[in-house]
This record gives sequence, structure tokens and C-alpha cells, in this order.
Amino acid sequence: MKKISILFSLLILFSATLMAQTENQVASDSIISNQQAEVLTQIQNVSKADADSAYIKEDYATAISIYENLLKKGVSAEIYYNLGNSYYKAGDIARAILNYERAVLLSPNNSDYNTNLDIASAKKVDKDEYSSEIFIISWGKSIVNLMSSDQWAIFSVIVFIIFLVGLSLFVFSKKSTIKKTSFVFGLCALILVPITNYCASYQRNKILSKNTAIVLEPSVTVRSTPSETGTSLFVIHEGKKVNIKDGSMTSWKEIELENGQVGWIPTEVIEVI
Repeated sequence: MKKISILFSLLILFSATLMAQTENQVASDSIISNQQAEVLTQIQNVSKADADSAYIKEDYATAISIYENLLKKGVSAEIYYNLGNSYYKAGDIARAILNYERAVLLSPNNSDYNTNLDIASAKKVDKDEYSSEIFIISWGKSIVNLMSSDQWAIFSVIVFIIFLVGLSLFVFSKKSTIKKTSFVFGLCALILVPITNYCASYQRNKILSKNTAIVLEPSVTVRSTPSETGTSLFVIHEGKKVNIKDGSMTSWKEIELENGQVGWIPTEVIEVI
């Protein structure tokens, strides 16, 4: 009985630590989620209908102007998506891709956002050249992208509650069948808690990192040094997604492509997702 008490105390301590991390994640993600909800409600009550009406009337310039002004009040995946649609219809593929990327970043499991991003990306001059990736890594990323950060955080809390219920039944139940069942469910939940918490943190960090950008100029020469006199390495075109490797300078950014190519480009030719 003494061993069980010690084990129970250790598990409670371990669980409390995980719960604290999860609650912090939920609290942080709830702020993001609540802000998005408040912004969306405010937008809908004020002038989202005007922007939608302009879009339906094929007045894309007006729709773009309204959507961009609305986004100055706060972020919203739906508004980024609508803005992307407006830019796409207006023929600005680069800014359409930029705003679809922003929508997907906030809502990675939305099929409409991902579909339109794929359609717009297909019109780029530069096709993506991803280096070979281990299957398990690709599979892991697809799992993480099933839900947004706040959805993962909520799921983590639910799994943690299942763990606590399973632990309680295992310790206090006198029936062997209940003990066995609760042990299995509790153990599975205990394994899932840190995994789901990691997924939530990973998705949140993607939103906050600001280390990817879209090229907005028709063509850009990538140079070996942060200077116009640097050696020309290669050329990239509008709509290209790049990783910002070194963003410490104001006028120049060191970028890296998906195939590993690295170089410097002027800051004004890109916009961070």
C-alpha cells in the first residue's frame, strides 16, 4: 500500500507539471483564439459585408482595400482567405499566395484554404523543389497539421483528464477487469499528453516565428553578399516561398530555399507570412 501511495504521489506530481504546461498553452492559445473571434465578430458587424459585396460585384480593388483595413484591427484566417481570393481574381498571384499562406498558418486543417493555396501556387514561375524527406518526418508533419494550436491544446487537456480518471480507477477500484482497463487507457493517455502538448506548441511557434516570406517582385536576383555588388547566384520570381535564415539586417535578408540554396535579397522584395 505504501508503494502505491508513493507511486500515486509521483504520478500526481508529474501530472501537475504536464497540466501546468497544458494550461499555459491553452491560456495562450485561447487569447489568440478569442482575439480572432472578437476581430471576426467586429468585422462582421462593421463592414465585412461591404467587402464581400464588392468581391461579388467583381470590384476587387475595393474588396482588397476593405479587407486590408479590417486586418489592421487584428488577424483572422477567414479575412486572409477572402483577401487572397480577391488578389487572385485581380491577377496578383504573389499576394494571393501570401494571404492564403497566412490563412493556412492560422487554420492548417481547412481544406478550402489549402486547396486555393495549391491552385495559386501552381501558377508560380518557380516550382517547389523539396529535398527528399524521411517518411516518418512527413507523416509526423501531416499529423501535426490536422489541428490548429488551440485545438491541439484543448485535445491535450481532454487526454489529461482521461489519464486522471484512469489513474483514479486503477488505484481505487477493487475489480481486476476495471483495473486492467483503466491501466491501459491511463497509460495511453499519459503517453499522448506530452505528444499533444508538443503539437500545440509546434503550431503556435509556427505562428510566432515569422521566419518565412513570399517574394512579391516579378523577379529577384539572389546575391552572395548583402549588397548590390555581390555575385549573382540565381534568380527567383514572385510567389516563391523562402525561409529567412538571417533577418538581423534592415535592408537585406539572407534567405534559404527548400532545396538548400542560400543567398541575400533586399528586404523590400519580400513580405513575411
